Amino acid sequence: MSNKILEIKDLKVFYESPSSLFRTKSVVKAVNGVNININQGETFGLVGESGSGKSTVAKAVLNLVKSQSGTINLENEDLLNLKGKSLRRAQKDIGAIFQDPYSSLNPRMKVKDIISEPLKVQGKKDIDQDVKKLLKIVGLDQSMDNRFPHEFSGGQRQRIGIARAVSTNPKLIICDEPVSALDVSVQAQILNLLKDLQKNLNISYLFIAHDLSVVKYLSMNIGVMYLGKIVEMSDSETIFSNPMHPYTKILINSVPVPDPKIERKKKFNPIQGDIPSAANPPSGCVFRTRCPSPSKECKEGKSEMGLIEVQPGHWVDKCCLNCK
Repeated sequence: MSNKILEIKDLKVFYESPSSLFRTKSVVKAVNGVNININQGETFGLVGESGSGKSTVAKAVLNLVKSQSGTINLENEDLLNLKGKSLRRAQKDIGAIFQDPYSSLNPRMKVKDIISEPLKVQGKKDIDQDVKKLLKIVGLDQSMDNRFPHEFSGGQRQRIGIARAVSTNPKLIICDEPVSALDVSVQAQILNLLKDLQKNLNISYLFIAHDLSVVKYLSMNIGVMYLGKIVEMSDSETIFSNPMHPYTKILINSVPVPDPKIERKKKFNPIQGDIPSAANPPSGCVFRTRCPSPSKECKEGKSEMGLIEVQPGHWVDKCCLNCK
C-alpha cells in the first residue's frame, strides 16, 4: 500500500481585493474547495491557465498565504494548525523550486551560501561537504560553490535551485512552473534531473505547469484546475486518452504534435475569451461562459459543481457531463 505524503482537503484561499476609485472592495476566491492526494515517490501534476489558482495552492502548502478553511496534511500532520518550532520542523520536509531561476537566487550570495541556507536554518553545522555533494547530485562541478548566480546560465541556476530544494532531504517538493522560463533543450535536461532525483531519493512532487506535454512526461496523476476549482482528475494516461471535461479536451488539443501531417488534420477549437475574475466568478458552473457547448441548465447558471467518480480513480465535474 502506498504511503500518503500529502493530503489536501477542501482547501479554500480567499483574498480581499482593495477598493479603488472605480472598484469596490471584493473577495477573490483564488482556491475554492480543492482536494489533492500525493503518495510517496509520486508526482501530482496541476495544470490550468494563468489565474486558475495553481500557484496559490503551492503557496498554501508552503505557508506563504493564509487559508480560510480546509486541511493540508503532511504525513497526517495538519500544517495549518502548526506554529513555531512544530511548523519549522514540518517545513524541513518540504522543498520548493520556483519558476524564474534568475530572481529566485540572491545575486549577492555565493552558491555555497544559497544551497546551505536551509541547512543553517535547521541548525546544521560543517556543511561545506554537503554543499559539494549536492552540486554533484544536480550535475554541477563542485568547484562552482564560490561563484555568484550571475556567472551561470538559466539552466545552471535552476540546478542550483534544485540543489537548495533537496538540501534538507525533503519528502515533498513543490515545483511551481520550474521549466517554463527555460529553453526547450534545457527543459528536457531539468525534467530528466527531476525524474532521476525522484527515483534515487524517493521524493514526491506537486508539479505545477500550464504545459500539458511537460506534465504528462513527469506526472503519475493530473488535476485540471479552472478558476479555483479542480474540474477533472485522474491518472496521466486516462486524462490524455479519455478526457471528459471540455476544458481538459481544449487544453490537450492545444498541445502541438511533432508530426506536421497529424498536426494539420487536428480540429483545433481554441478556448474563447479570457478566464473570468475570481472576484466575480460566473454563477453555477464557473466554466459556462467559455464552454463550447454548454447544456441549457449550465448556460442559465443553474447547474451545481462538484466532482463525481465516473470510473475508478477518474473524477469529473458533474455539471459538465451534460455538455456535449
